Amino acid sequence: MNKFLYILVFSLLLSACKSPEARRPISASTGSFIDQSVERNIKLNERETARFEKLMSKNPEINYIASESGFWYYFNDKAADSLSTPKFGDLVNFDYNVKAIDGSVIYSKETLQTQNYVMDKQELFTGLREGLKLMRPGETATFLFPSQKAYGYYGDENKIGTSVPLICEVTVHNIKDIQ
Repeated sequence: MNKFLYILVFSLLLSACKSPEARRPISASTGSFIDQSVERNIKLNERETARFEKLMSKNPEINYIASESGFWYYFNDKAADSLSTPKFGDLVNFDYNVKAIDGSVIYSKETLQTQNYVMDKQELFTGLREGLKLMRPGETATFLFPSQKAYGYYGDENKIGTSVPLICEVTVHNIKDIQ
């Protein structure tokens, strides 16, 4: 009986040392959904760019600037270069409106009211956050945001639908260092 117990314990130890075999996937994904999504986004971006270029060509007197972030803008009112742009953690006090690409107002400055935004520490749609970083106190700028820099695929779940490019006129009143 003692030998039987030793053999049993030894065989259990031996079988416990065997490494488990890796599980095989049930199915493999081909990535076609991702490829289709990329292609769809490229075409959307091309359409929106063409619409903005058409809008900009109708206003040759305006000096549009292409940002490094993928949107266009111009200054309605420019402040002295001696004033600084906001840095991380600065409190930016500003007004803005939101328009469709045809110029119709979606949200007016009165509806949105004056905003206080702590730079990069609060939620704000990507384009507006990046646009504020380009502005100084006393400046007003108009931004042309493609949908991926605005509210993207989801919209704002209110007045702005899926993949809507936007025009925003923004006025920065002041910038305070609160760090």
